[in-house]
Amino acid sequence: MTLLISGGTVVTGTGSYAADVLVDGETIAALYAPGRAPAGGEVVDAAGKYVIPGGIDAHTHMELPFGGTFASDTFDTGTRAAAFGGTTTIIDFAVQRTGENVHEGLAAWHGKADGNCHIDYAFHMIIGGVDDEALKAMDALVEHEGITSFKLFMAYPGVFYSDDGQILRAMQKSRGNGAITMMHAENGIAIDVLIGQALARGETDPIHHGLTRPSELEAEATRRAISLAKVAGDTPLYIVHLSASEALAAVAQARDGGRNVFAETCPQYLYLTLEDQLGAPGFEGAKWVCSTPLRSRHESHQRDLWQGLRGNDLAIVSTDHCPFCYKDQKELGRGDFSKIPNGIGGVEHRVDLLYQGVVDGKLSLERWVETVATTPARMFGLYPRKGVIAPGSDADIVVYDPAGRTTISVETHHMNMDHSAYEGFEIAGKVDTVVSRGTVVVARGEYLGRKGHGRYLPRGLSTYLS
Repeated sequence: MTLLISGGTVVTGTGSYAADVLVDGETIAALYAPGRAPAGGEVVDAAGKYVIPGGIDAHTHMELPFGGTFASDTFDTGTRAAAFGGTTTIIDFAVQRTGENVHEGLAAWHGKADGNCHIDYAFHMIIGGVDDEALKAMDALVEHEGITSFKLFMAYPGVFYSDDGQILRAMQKSRGNGAITMMHAENGIAIDVLIGQALARGETDPIHHGLTRPSELEAEATRRAISLAKVAGDTPLYIVHLSASEALAAVAQARDGGRNVFAETCPQYLYLTLEDQLGAPGFEGAKWVCSTPLRSRHESHQRDLWQGLRGNDLAIVSTDHCPFCYKDQKELGRGDFSKIPNGIGGVEHRVDLLYQGVVDGKLSLERWVETVATTPARMFGLYPRKGVIAPGSDADIVVYDPAGRTTISVETHHMNMDHSAYEGFEIAGKVDTVVSRGTVVVARGEYLGRKGHGRYLPRGLSTYLS
């Protein structure tokens, strides 16, 4: 069966051009000059629209246990919502907490996802207990499971936290097997002191989540992670959910020195602020509790992050999608901000929110495609199967309408949440059609996909590493 996407402008990371895209089965068969493709098969009219690779969200947490509850999106609801938003692949995090077995943690995540995903998926592995067995398992996951990235935490003592010695050992292991070390870079030991002091003073509102996680402690941890990676033989390092100017400066300095250091940011740090969202009246700010936290609009963080995206010191925009409902979940932290489950939902809105950056003159069309699709594929070993419109690649394609408009609201989103972090945001663009491995799964707001269509993707090594 063939599918022809006709009359659109193909946008890649290196340029834009008019072309018709022919899909045969699950892969892209050919690109033709406009009007030159053979007749026959199903036709999608993309006239006046952009044709881009399906989005890859490289940082999601479906069904993550956290703070006495679970992230509210399952792999079923979360991947369906992602498809509506133009994302055709997610990379979620399988979890090994302190004292648990790495292989058992991975098996549990396969159990959650298998047969339930509407789009393709892969896994990173959280290593929450670095010991001899976990280090041995890292080699096995790279060699046999297609998992080539491991996340460590400098925060959350007693749950995921690794000390500097454990981090160094894990980085050394990754240096040997070719994997990327992903780092949650916050000084969790110091943060816990600040949290205890704030609660002792009776400062319990959600805004204190941000005030007790100052940008200096994100920057300090980022610099320390970069130093440890250098000691470990310049092992590749990827800083997740970077939110602060000072941390970005540390990444930029390392990259200017030729280091294998990369970083992502998330839409919440580009658009939301400590004062306007986290500091909302009463307990309302709990909706925006996430870590790293939202930063102050009185400082230069947002401006610097956009600049980092333009200049490639920030390689990727992921969501850190970890949704919790306000009622009964975020409310667990009433009277104690430290008990509010950490996370914001956004897997459905990333492509739109970054396109608004194009409309606002903050990103080029090509950089938009790089940050939401091509670079994640290359960074995490999915390229050229994913992240590019080229013959032989998977037919993961989004037709995006620049003349459309998207209003973000809890009333219209498809995530399993009782609120929207971006309520009322107006986007000057709209996802029109979404194709996943040759199958149209979304067409003009109608869902045509199915649970179980998504497949697990074993990944290779990053193509960025030196």
